[in-house]
Formats: sequence, structure tokens, C-alpha cells
Amino acid sequence: MRCPFCSHEDSKVTDSRNATESSVVRRRRECVQCARRFTTFETVDLSLQVKKRDGTYEDFQQEKLIRGIDAACRHTIVSHQRACELADQITAELLTKGVREIESRELGEIVMHHLQRVDVIAYIRFACVYKRFTQIRELLEAIQSVTKCKEE
Repeated sequence: MRCPFCSHEDSKVTDSRNATESSVVRRRRECVQCARRFTTFETVDLSLQVKKRDGTYEDFQQEKLIRGIDAACRHTIVSHQRACELADQITAELLTKGVREIESRELGEIVMHHLQRVDVIAYIRFACVYKRFTQIRELLEAIQSVTKCKEE
């Protein structure tokens, strides 16, 4: 890391801790040449492409994932904080897989799996949008399937 004061290219880390966002690490550094201290913030570069239904690609955006989960959880017992935690868990899952590309279908299935365990209403809302139900029968089948899972 280049020193912002003397431009020397070597520094040592004196302290490291998670910042307020879970994917950010705050590091306190000291230049080995001028001994001045400075702070850096490091984030994970999730270079993941989402293949949409129409065949186009877009960068994975955790903020978009949070908005989708938040919309499904609106007026339920699931807080915004919990929605952010779910998005963090899903992002970590994707990082663990180590893939560079994921289909929106697969991403939607992962989100539905997480929502099903957290809140049934949020799951059904997300499923309605994600699966694009066109008939009441499809919605009823989704409700019945989640009801069976809860009973088991």
C-alpha cells in the first residue's frame, strides 16, 4: 500500500477490524519510511455476472438483492437488518461457490430457499414475482408446498 504522505510503497498493518458493513475491513497502517499512520478500507471484489432470463448479463449487485428481499419482507416480522443479513449470507454462499457466473433462476432459488426458512409470507411474495405466476392455481400450489415443508 502506497503511503499517502511520502508515496513510499511499503507499509505495515498495525490494527485490523471489521467496519460497520460486514464486507468491509478497516486497517490502520504505518509507513515504514516516514512512520506516519493512515487508515484504509478494504472490500471484497465480487466479480460475478448474473445471466438474466433474456440472455443478457449484468454485474451482481448486493444492493439489488437487498431491495428484492426488502420488498418481499415489507409488512412482515422481518426487519431491514435481517434482510441485509440474508443478503450477506447469500453473497457469502456465492463467494464460497467460487463461480464467475450465475443464472438469475439459480439466484432466485437460493433467495427463496433462505426466505422459506425465515418467513412464509415473504417467501410467497418473492415466489409470486420471481416465478411470474399467471394463474391462481400456481399460487395455491406454492402455498401448499411451503405448508407441507413447515408441517414436516
